[in-house]
Amino acid sequence: MNLHELLRDRETEGNPIRVGLIGSGRFGTMYLSQARNIPGVRVVGVADINVARAKESFERVGWPAEDLVDSVADLAPGKTAVVADAMELIAADVDVIVEATGNPVVGIKHALATIEAGKHIMMVTVESDALAGPALAKRAKDAGVVYALAYGDQPALIVELVDWARTSGFDVVCAGKGAKYLPGYHQMNPDNVWEHWEFSEELKASGQLNPNMHTSFRDGTKAAIEMAAVANAAGLRPGENGLTFTPGDLEEIATVCRPQSVGGALELEGTVDVMSSYTRDGEWIPHNTQEGVFVVVKATNDYVSECFQEYPWHPDPTGQYAALYRPYHYVGLELNMSIANAALRGVATGAPAGFYADVVATAKKDLAAGELLDGEGGFAVYGKLVPAQTSVEQGYLPVALAHHVPLKNPVAQGESVKWSDVEIDDSLAQALELRRETEALVAKV
Repeated sequence: MNLHELLRDRETEGNPIRVGLIGSGRFGTMYLSQARNIPGVRVVGVADINVARAKESFERVGWPAEDLVDSVADLAPGKTAVVADAMELIAADVDVIVEATGNPVVGIKHALATIEAGKHIMMVTVESDALAGPALAKRAKDAGVVYALAYGDQPALIVELVDWARTSGFDVVCAGKGAKYLPGYHQMNPDNVWEHWEFSEELKASGQLNPNMHTSFRDGTKAAIEMAAVANAAGLRPGENGLTFTPGDLEEIATVCRPQSVGGALELEGTVDVMSSYTRDGEWIPHNTQEGVFVVVKATNDYVSECFQEYPWHPDPTGQYAALYRPYHYVGLELNMSIANAALRGVATGAPAGFYADVVATAKKDLAAGELLDGEGGFAVYGKLVPAQTSVEQGYLPVALAHHVPLKNPVAQGESVKWSDVEIDDSLAQALELRRETEALVAKV
């Protein structure tokens, strides 16, 4: 049976999948917009420290206000709780928790509590996954529950393409996505971020947009975090120099994302990369890869190479490499694919299989001792993708732990910050524990 039929059976049996959502940002709101249309699923509650914002999300998607209650204890048929305390929701009668706060340290806390409660965890907060996903996935497996990347976000969709390629008998050369990028973006900060987005002046001035978040989307940090999630889930190794952000359109994916030895941009095969949808001169590329995801494979023999030419495979000029491309991702609108697969089949839509890639804090400018690092999308550092082995051997600081951290030593622009360069707050003990468990897994790669 397909997933929809299984969901309809759950609806008929009066036994829906009970979902708890932590975080009512854009991803969560998009899921709520679909949830009432999906048979066999019930949103038990939403937890957000800003309860008013959570209620606004329900209002935005047309959810009747009379169907909301203020505590899990007040739940009744057809009602959904809106609470401030995520732990209250995790302890409720739910099957699946969706972690969508966007905060890497808090995301780890919620994931651990969910796993300990014997419930499936859908990790929308990919920042948490990049920081300690391998350890979280191992703990979930040991507990007999599913830890999964969120379908609809690009990492889970890329992992699906990798699975398709390998199941079809191909070796994966590269897996990746498109993004707008120029070399100067690594120095972008919240003061100049809106110069690089195409929003209206009214929207920019409205206060609805988060400048730090949108800085991380452009300065390479978010791309690195998402590609780390892909690499760790698919067993792919990033290049030592990070993502190339080479410009190109969808017909050029296989030409760009092939090894340097045959004219491509990659340091090695079996890796991840991001293509720029912008030329180095700052012009949009027609038919670019901006919203899409892809996998590049290599022909296993001459006959397969001929097939690449006969079908719309977007091959490279040699006919030896070809790309499969999905031109869109629908973010939270597709999340139920993760929820249904976990609850009905016990299958993850992507989960870390080891520690292959890391995202390390790298100086946007010359940093002096005593300066305070301000995390992703800030003024001080951006996230650079490196092999996990390199990160552990060099003692690099994960960008997810570079929030409100004072520097003990100066760090030059373009250099990566090390653990020895900073003072770490004792309040991060839980995240540090999971991080150390993750680093221990690099020896098994």
